[in-house]
Amino acid sequence: MVDIIHRVGVKGAALDDVYQAVATVDGLAGWWTVDTTGSADVGGVLEFRFPEGGFDMVVLESEPGRSVLWEVVDGPPEWIGTTVRWELKQEGDYVIVLFAHEGWRERVEFMSHCSTKWATFLMSLKQLVETGAGAPAPHDVRISDWH
Repeated sequence: MVDIIHRVGVKGAALDDVYQAVATVDGLAGWWTVDTTGSADVGGVLEFRFPEGGFDMVVLESEPGRSVLWEVVDGPPEWIGTTVRWELKQEGDYVIVLFAHEGWRERVEFMSHCSTKWATFLMSLKQLVETGAGAPAPHDVRISDWH
């Protein structure tokens, strides 16, 4: 198994503001995809739709101000059964976001694409919390012919 991992600092933010951005439907729609629906409660299913397709994730854990864990239950075959983990911590003037998309069965070209897209969306998250406006799909950065 292989994982995608990233670390991003959100300057001048409160832990709760970053948590709300990764743990609520409205927060997620502000930086990831405007077409976000479902339930962000533990046991709920979040539905994310993009122009190219989408996926559904079950919320396994959610600890306010600290962490969120999802499991992918529908979407691209490479994603099914993987987990997406958000860990948050305060370090000085920054809220540090430790992100992991865990459990990929093998390293494939699609994983490279997804790692880069996750990075662009994490910058959108940072932008949303720091400035009030993110760049969610369909307004995100196009990185290749796959989008």
